[in-house]
Amino acid sequence: MEHLIAVVLVALFTGIAAPAAGGPLEDADAAAQRGDYATALQLRRPLAEQGDAQAQFRLGIMYDSGTGVPQDHVEARKWYREAAEQGYALAQFYLGKSYTDPGALQDYSEAVKWYHKASQQGNALAQYELGLMYEAGMGVAPDYTESAKWYRKAAEQGEAAAQYSLGILYIEGHGVTQDYVQAHLWLNLASRKDYISERDGKYVTAAHSRDELEKKMTPIQRGQAQKLAFQWKPKKN
Repeated sequence: MEHLIAVVLVALFTGIAAPAAGGPLEDADAAAQRGDYATALQLRRPLAEQGDAQAQFRLGIMYDSGTGVPQDHVEARKWYREAAEQGYALAQFYLGKSYTDPGALQDYSEAVKWYHKASQQGNALAQYELGLMYEAGMGVAPDYTESAKWYRKAAEQGEAAAQYSLGILYIEGHGVTQDYVQAHLWLNLASRKDYISERDGKYVTAAHSRDELEKKMTPIQRGQAQKLAFQWKPKKN
């Protein structure tokens, strides 16, 4: 969760994802960008209490990361839920994620519920996490077909972790027909982002997995996979 919070903090507190200036929420984002978190909090809290979903989500991030306020995961979850119940996809994803984090009150069924809601709105992070839940049987019965379905949706948007996971399913023939060409395609795409997988305490790069797979492929298969990777373009949400 810390990595995901850091990603959003970069967006929210450096202005990358901040709306154009012109209102209290924008002023709050500008204050956060300057490192003036007290002002950001002062501006965001009333908006959040009035029901502004973006302010609620940003307030949740502040509590989750301990930025400008004492870190409080319970308070963070409260604000994520407020925004999530209004249909704010990123808050739905973070609310789901909060139910899988060690050290918090875990509830995998609740996580799956919110991942589903965010996934149905096209949130690639939620789609990937939902794929993981189905693959591992966390909060749902294990189902490789469902896992592959959600990995694919995220992978097609360019989510490297999903691309890698989908590639592995194609190697193993889990939830999909075993297909080395498709496996190579997705591992190759993940390698473009220098993706590193961690499973069972072991780390492996997507490039290494792709190169190991190549040893099992014919020259024709490698050529087909490389052509697919060259032509590939991410789908828009």
